[in-house]
Amino acid sequence: MFDFSNKVVLITGASYGFGEQFAYGFAEAGANLILTARSEAALTQVGKACEAKGASVCVVAGDVSNEADVNAVIQAGIQQLGKIDVLINNAGIADPRGVSAEQFDTETFNRIISVDLTGAFMYARECGRHMLERGSGSIVNICSIMASGGNENNVVGYAAAKGGLVNMTYQMGTEWADRGVRVNAVSPGFVVTEMTRPMLEAMGMDKWISSRTPMRRLGEVQEVTNAVMFLASDLASYITGVDLLVDGGTNASRGTFQMPPIHHEWNTDRPMVPTAYVPVQPRPDWYQALEGGIPGIHYPLPEPDQNA
Repeated sequence: MFDFSNKVVLITGASYGFGEQFAYGFAEAGANLILTARSEAALTQVGKACEAKGASVCVVAGDVSNEADVNAVIQAGIQQLGKIDVLINNAGIADPRGVSAEQFDTETFNRIISVDLTGAFMYARECGRHMLERGSGSIVNICSIMASGGNENNVVGYAAAKGGLVNMTYQMGTEWADRGVRVNAVSPGFVVTEMTRPMLEAMGMDKWISSRTPMRRLGEVQEVTNAVMFLASDLASYITGVDLLVDGGTNASRGTFQMPPIHHEWNTDRPMVPTAYVPVQPRPDWYQALEGGIPGIHYPLPEPDQNA
């Protein structure tokens, strides 16, 4: 689907998860790669796998929140591979503790901001300058549906960082649009990797998430990879300053049911095709009160009592 022959792609957070899969996707599409992450051992294994797919790979360990590391990665990559055509700003951290905003500690908040937002800014700034000098380049920031509004997941630091990253995408996308550099974002919804799938399925979280997603399922890593590679490619040559949501319709909805709505029971002569949604939550006691529909619409009103 994509051709990145003779292109050099820099991917941050490339040692596992999304970043690892992005690396494999770009390598299979003909790109040469600059891969960075904090874990040099894991990063080296990803690099070797990409080389087996035919890519030339520059592996440089580093912390995205450390400006010296950022500059060292970029300089090493350009020195070894000659240029940077694409930056995938993927590195990020979250806080799985579920701490509410009023109890969230400043140290964790600042750490998330330093990686998810400041680190992404430094990479975009330095790679962007290189791209502007060459008059060509594409940057894709990996954001999140948590950036698009409030939620009940108690992730205030992550939401703040990703919200800032979306707005930074808009700003850089417009500032650099007339100088040949495109800046876009991809915001995944709830997507599982092979590493997280067993945990999500064992805890039943997959069913809960699916029940709140219009497509009624979790996303797959390849679906996010496709979106990232599209925005990075020349197929998206007239697209900049866009946040592409890959979320199964979650952000388009205004709340999605976990039990079938009552009106799914009303039109038995015109059933849903192929079937109505199978619920996660049991139907409550009050459900039966309107199960038959609206009187006078879905069934006749009772005849008035002539003797009343």
